[in-house]
Amino acid sequence: MKKFNFLPILILIFLLGACTKKQETKTEAKELTPKVKVAVVASENVPQNTEFTATVEPEVKNNIAPSAPGRIRKILVEVGSRISKGQKLVQMDNMNLSNTEVQIENLRRIYKRVSGLFAVGGASQQELDNAKLQLDMAETNMKNLSENTFLLSPINGIVTARNYDEGDMYSGQMPIMTVMQISPVKLKINVTESYYSKVKTGMPVEVSIDVFGDEKFSGKVSLIYPTIDERSRTFGVEVKVNNNNSKIRPGMFARVNMNFGTANHVLVPDMAVIKQSGSAERYVYIFADGKVSYRKVELGQRIGAQYELLSGLNAGETVVTSGQSKLNDGVEVEVVK
Repeated sequence: MKKFNFLPILILIFLLGACTKKQETKTEAKELTPKVKVAVVASENVPQNTEFTATVEPEVKNNIAPSAPGRIRKILVEVGSRISKGQKLVQMDNMNLSNTEVQIENLRRIYKRVSGLFAVGGASQQELDNAKLQLDMAETNMKNLSENTFLLSPINGIVTARNYDEGDMYSGQMPIMTVMQISPVKLKINVTESYYSKVKTGMPVEVSIDVFGDEKFSGKVSLIYPTIDERSRTFGVEVKVNNNNSKIRPGMFARVNMNFGTANHVLVPDMAVIKQSGSAERYVYIFADGKVSYRKVELGQRIGAQYELLSGLNAGETVVTSGQSKLNDGVEVEVVK
């Protein structure tokens, strides 16, 4: 009986198995290569609009109160009343004023009599001077009493608060009432240091008030503070809005939009930007020569589905827009459409 040789068959099976295993290894390696989508970035002239938030403040705020404690006899206006400069707002107790008026009448008669005597040599210069001094002191005192008896408005405005009722004793702890001038109103904002040379007095701005939705109001820069806050690296700016119809009221939340022209900056898809865990830093993956590399970027404003970049990328570079979760610096990737 002829003996059959199995050795060639075993060698063939081994070689076929090795080839299959090698092919499987190549397939597995290809499957393990991260797949990404990419986009080429370009630069554009980007409007440099920056928004700042503020609380509306009155142009002028006055607390109405006498210089000394006393009884409140009459309150002549109510909260919400529109008032004019010089208008009487409050009447305090006038007993001292009445007594002083009587005293002044007597001193005037005395001065007139002494003046007549002095003219004919019946009184000395010193007596005349003393009579005049007493009259002047009494008139000054009456003026002060009058100012603290009838409290007048120092501005055109509106009454925004009242803290006492008629008959109350004013104690000096808080004003009797508060009046504000609300035409115009002002907004105080803190502007980033980098804009210091670009903000000018008289510069027009656009103001929006949250309670009025999309309605826009025109304002102008009225004051620029001369120093930079060393902690926040910002400087103060005051904006005035005419508010002729008194629609805007103190305390409202406002947004001030300032236009600083345009700048040629790179725009990157928002999907390409990744936040670094545990920090405020942002980065992207750059694709070149089949590999990706990590790159830190500085974001500007968001424009639709893109971000303006202040630094970190050049026009023409390619960024990864999908598949970043499996990437590391220097990893080879496969680009898919």
